[in-house]
Parts: sequence; C-alpha cells; structure tokens
Amino acid sequence: MKPTLVVLAAGMGSRYGGVKQIDRFGPSGETILDYSVYDALRAGFGKVVFIIRKEIEQDFREVFDAKLAPHIQVEYAFQTKELPFEGIVQVPEREKPWGTGHAVLCARNHIQGPFAVINADDFYGRDGFEKMAAFLSSNTDSGVHAMVGYELPKTLSEFGSVSRGICLGDADDYLTSIEEHTKVYPENGKIISEREGGKTELSPDSPVSMNFWGFMPSVFDNLETWFVDFVNRHAENPKAEYFIPLTVQSLMEQGHKVKILRNSGVWFGVTYREDREHVSQSIADLVNKGEYPAKLW
Repeated sequence: MKPTLVVLAAGMGSRYGGVKQIDRFGPSGETILDYSVYDALRAGFGKVVFIIRKEIEQDFREVFDAKLAPHIQVEYAFQTKELPFEGIVQVPEREKPWGTGHAVLCARNHIQGPFAVINADDFYGRDGFEKMAAFLSSNTDSGVHAMVGYELPKTLSEFGSVSRGICLGDADDYLTSIEEHTKVYPENGKIISEREGGKTELSPDSPVSMNFWGFMPSVFDNLETWFVDFVNRHAENPKAEYFIPLTVQSLMEQGHKVKILRNSGVWFGVTYREDREHVSQSIADLVNKGEYPAKLW
C-alpha cells in the first residue's frame, strides 16, 4: 500500500489576512500545496487527504480537484470546534478547533496505512518527501514512526526571529526530546537563541522539526483517549490546543520510537503577508534551476 499524505489545511490565516493555503505563489499560479503534492506524488505517495474547515471546501475543490484528479486520489476531512467524542465532560466555548493533533484524529476514517502529516503553507522540498516515502514504504515495525529533520540554518528568516523546535536524538538518530526555542535568529555568523536567562548559541548541525511527521496507523490506537484526556484537563482554557508533539510524547512514553530523517532540503513558509514576495522568489529560483517545471500540472 502506498503511503497517504495528510495535509493540515484548516488554519484561519488570521496573521496572513486570508486563506493562504490556496494563495498562488508559483509562476503558473501554483499554491505552495501544489508543490508538496507534486513532490509527494513523485516520491511514491498514493493519496492525499486535505483536513480543512467546511466553509472553505468549495474554494479548495475549485483550486485542486480538477488538476489533481488525474494524478492522485484526493479526499477531504473536516476539522470543527465540535467534539463528537465520548468521555468529554465539559466543552468550553472557543473560536478555533483544537490543534494539529485533533486534526489528525479528524482524518482517521480516511487513513488505512502508513501516513505523513504536513502543513499546507510550508514548502518542504523534494528530499524530505523522498526520505519520508522510503521510510513509510519499508518500515514494518508498528512502534516506529518518523519526522523529517531540517538543518537549522536553512529554516531561519531574513525578516526577524523565529520559533523553532530543536530535536535531540540518540546515537542512532531516534528522537529523545524536542526543545522549544521561541526566539532564534542569526547574529554575526552564529545562530542565537534568546531567552529570559540571556543568549545561547545553537549548533548549526541541530535538526529542526517543521511539522513533517510520519506515522504508522498504530498511532490511532490511543490517540482519541489522549485527546479526550487533554480536553478534560484544559476545559477551562478556550485557547488550549492539542498539538502533534503531544501525541509524539505520549507514543514515546509507551515505548514507541521516532526516527529523525535528516535531509538537506531548504524549508520556507508563509505566516505573514510580508512573506509572500520571499516565497514567490524562492519558488522562482527553484524553477530556474530546473528542480520544478514552470507549470506543474
């Protein structure tokens, strides 16, 4: 069975000022997501599941259905604020859904085998998809999952500090923990992390998590239980979100392993409207180098 690509695309784009998941950045009007699906397809993925909000379904279908249908199976899952799970004692009033871990749970009925999870508005590059597809297609251990680790210098921004999850691993590159750094930036040829206690220098060899995960279907054995427990513990906090790293932590506590798939690709993403020109130019540079055709589909 070919692995499935699961795309987190339910974000509201409040900082961007629009539905950035379907905004056009490529020379022929491609979205960032077009490049991810293109890379996934040639790496060996067989299906893509878009996790979206119901209110943007028609916009998504108009952008993707006709052009992707001849190439890859496309399905949709919907993430909502409502929680149809048994065992939730109190559901707080809130404006947003419950985060990326909840989104994966919403796609459960669309996933029958190994799968990868990515953000819709991040450009991950061909190398990451090839390494993930190779892992998912060959791994036979239901207790071993994976994440793509990007080289820290290739994930920094020219426009200011960024928040990054630095991955710590053992001698065999199995994840031991993710250390969150909320203010990371280049300074005088070094990579600096600034915290309340001062500045520390980060190693340029540190692999970074950019929310590109690979899971065996065994992740669903306990995911609903973990999520329900999280909601019950945070019922009074309308902004609490159940992120994928919380699922990864729970898996590791149960004895599962997460392989760090190091890759040399360049990551870039769009958070603010000001990022748009940089992303468009980065894609244009890759097209000019011959890594992608001027028209994908």
